[in-house]
Amino acid sequence: MWNLQDAKTRFSTVVADALAGRPQHVTRRGKPAVVVLSEADYAQLKAAAQASRESFVDHLLAFPAQDTALSRASAAPRDVAF
Repeated sequence: MWNLQDAKTRFSTVVADALAGRPQHVTRRGKPAVVVLSEADYAQLKAAAQASRESFVDHLLAFPAQDTALSRASAAPRDVAF
């Protein structure tokens, strides 16, 4: 784990360790801020996330049928105070 100032000072080391397959955690003001990953690790995480996610069309089709849900036509608008 690196604090931000040390990570900036030793950025080459941070990158080298990330390329070696060891994600580098960087804190800012004592709180977790970012993780530096190799491009290969990032691509693998992104591919896994996309593989487990349904398409937007599938998401829309999963909504309940109109007859089982509250119809938009019967929904009354709500009062909004400005």
